[in-house]
Amino acid sequence: MNSTPHDSSTELAARLDTNVGVGVIVSSTVLSPSLREVVIGHAACYAGAPGNDIMVRLADATGKFVRRRYSVRAVDPETDQLTLWVTSTHEGAGSVWARGARAGDEVDLVGPRGKITLDPKADWHLFVGDTSAFGAFYRLAESIEVPGQAIFVVEVATGEDALSATFDEGLGVTGIFVDHQGRAANNAAGVLSGLAALELPAGEGHAYLFGEFTVMKAAHAALIERGLDDEHISRKAFWRAGRHNAEHGEPDKSEG
Repeated sequence: MNSTPHDSSTELAARLDTNVGVGVIVSSTVLSPSLREVVIGHAACYAGAPGNDIMVRLADATGKFVRRRYSVRAVDPETDQLTLWVTSTHEGAGSVWARGARAGDEVDLVGPRGKITLDPKADWHLFVGDTSAFGAFYRLAESIEVPGQAIFVVEVATGEDALSATFDEGLGVTGIFVDHQGRAANNAAGVLSGLAALELPAGEGHAYLFGEFTVMKAAHAALIERGLDDEHISRKAFWRAGRHNAEHGEPDKSEG
């Protein structure tokens, strides 16, 4: 492959002090009504640690190039491939790209990115979010050392979206999948009900909140009320209801 990344990608990677290059789509497969799995070759060096993400350069509906950030679901150094799980139910630039991706397509990649990784000191790990977070959650959970505990509270639009993963024997795994039931995307009632049904384990824990901006903010407040402090809560908004992510891939985080 002789392709070189766009100058804007090279400049961005230099500014961020990270890797840049061109990946090649290997496959794009439907996983569930809300998720597609996109496998990208020539890409292992962008994967980073569990919890990290990559920036993908793609065109939006107007033909303008933007970037979207996706947590890496898995990486295979032997085949030089990484895997993304991308939500596909809306008409955003990333969803359209994932649905239309074909083997052999090329895409600029910048990464690894992100500051949230697994807390090695925690006895248990709580993953709270929605379907968009499955890729990040499962890669993080797969890196937990045995014995340890992984607890999931994830809101899904349909039971078919409640995807599972295979974990090391000896890892304690609890999954609470909450039916969205047609609520507004920024309605936190489902996630909060899942948290209310959960008895937090003894020992030191760490919570990872990935998903819709307003819902994750509410989940953060609920966990603070339950006695978890900010030091043990990692929160990242992946998207925000009613608003497209900005050109750099981040959701609008302004108040109001």
